[in-house]
Amino acid sequence: MGVTNRWTGRTACALQAALRMSQEGFAEHLGIAPRTVTFWHQKPDTRPKSDVQQLLDTALDRASPQVKARFAEMTTPEPLDLPEGAAADAEVRLNSDPTIVAALDWLDKHARWEPGRARREVAARLVRLDVRDLHDRGVRRGRVNQRDTARALADYYGHATNGHGRYSARFGTGTEAATTVLTHPDWLDLDCPLLPRHDKLTLSGVTPADDLAMDEETAGRAAQRLAEALALGNRMVNMPLFRLLDVDVRKHAITGTVGVTSFVGYAVTMDLLEGELIDALTTGQPTSPGALPLRDAYLPSLSAVLDVSDRMCAGGTLALTAIARPADPFRGEADYLLLVQERSGHVINAARRLAVIPKGFHQPLTDFRVDAQVGATLRREMEEELFGREDIDNTVGEQRHADPMHPSRLSEPMRWLMGQPGRLRLECTGFGLNLVSGNFEFASLIVIEDEEFWTRYGGQVQANWEASRLRQYSSLDTDLLEELVNDAAWSNEGLFALLQGLRRLREIGGSRVDLPPIEWEIT
Repeated sequence: MGVTNRWTGRTACALQAALRMSQEGFAEHLGIAPRTVTFWHQKPDTRPKSDVQQLLDTALDRASPQVKARFAEMTTPEPLDLPEGAAADAEVRLNSDPTIVAALDWLDKHARWEPGRARREVAARLVRLDVRDLHDRGVRRGRVNQRDTARALADYYGHATNGHGRYSARFGTGTEAATTVLTHPDWLDLDCPLLPRHDKLTLSGVTPADDLAMDEETAGRAAQRLAEALALGNRMVNMPLFRLLDVDVRKHAITGTVGVTSFVGYAVTMDLLEGELIDALTTGQPTSPGALPLRDAYLPSLSAVLDVSDRMCAGGTLALTAIARPADPFRGEADYLLLVQERSGHVINAARRLAVIPKGFHQPLTDFRVDAQVGATLRREMEEELFGREDIDNTVGEQRHADPMHPSRLSEPMRWLMGQPGRLRLECTGFGLNLVSGNFEFASLIVIEDEEFWTRYGGQVQANWEASRLRQYSSLDTDLLEELVNDAAWSNEGLFALLQGLRRLREIGGSRVDLPPIEWEIT
């Protein structure tokens, strides 16, 4: 039997892959809860408890010689540069992940490859990957800050027309922040309550086909992305996403239509643009038109960015959360608690960046027509990212409830907030298209107005796996908030939502807020 206490989440997942089992099958094989296996995929550096380590030792000890050989190959510290037979073995591993299987089928279809080629391409890349190199690349990517990407994309796209431009803002008299969010004066300061009579994004009866033309270059990059996701244990689930088809945003109103697309198509196309740009910046390569093949193919101009009906335009909603707190003899006067998250390295979007919380893809759960409203996603993300509802996290498991947001299923904090009018305010504060990946961004503000909430439920507010930690700020602490705005670790969409949220909170927050003027500019 092996030596207890050598296991980590990463090596446990390697044993699962060597056994060629799904997460549920591996959990049953060990006699543990499926969420424990899920957690290992989320946190590969964690160490299982001693009793679980013994279960893993026993499972490995009883495994066949072939399984032990595969496990040894997967856990070797040296780069995997194996012969053709090992590539075939890696190809078999791909069968255990339904999202990867769906992505392979999608890639074969859109690259016009014969069935099975995508699988062979990913398998060949997988066995040659050095996971340590991927982690090192992640560190290098983390050193490229929000300002670097804003400058690079300003140079790539040049000047906008018809009133559109990149969002920037001045906080007080000294701090200026520029972003990659393409917006318009009519799309800002919306003060739009996220209620049905104002929140009128609707589901289209027909979604245009995702006719993306993929050449060998773009298809190869997609295959590499899938191999890296497998090697790093990134969480990917082929969930439906809303795709923006048209939008009309103005004061107090959101109208437009969305269709439905798949997450895997987005993950191997538009979501690759950020990594391509950042890798060029870390290596000192040019970022001008013609030097970024994926961007040149998928998002080559501002007109292409704005033409959402003719491209894959996924995205989401994110909100600055402000929770009223009573006066405190140690903290001071009554204020709003403002929450900011540091994103985990395991998320697909804005990894290792600062962001407001909640932040999520705009996607349906079970009622596609009602879920098309922006507010539906925001309320769901509150439950998942602020109040710990794992059963509505579709990256953990399949959704089997007919109405996951039924009042009887709400968390206790959310049920209390929805119990009386005036306790909770949800507003959209701005809209834009993020030049980083072409995503649409509905910046919003969540205000919990009743300070009794903090007394009752403040201890139950917690981030889910998507955040590595939470930060809290006071709406009365102008100096610290100015430092926050000036932090280069922000995601561009997060900074956009923060500034628009603070601007609106300054208007409605009364004595709980002490903020300087925040003036935006379209550049």
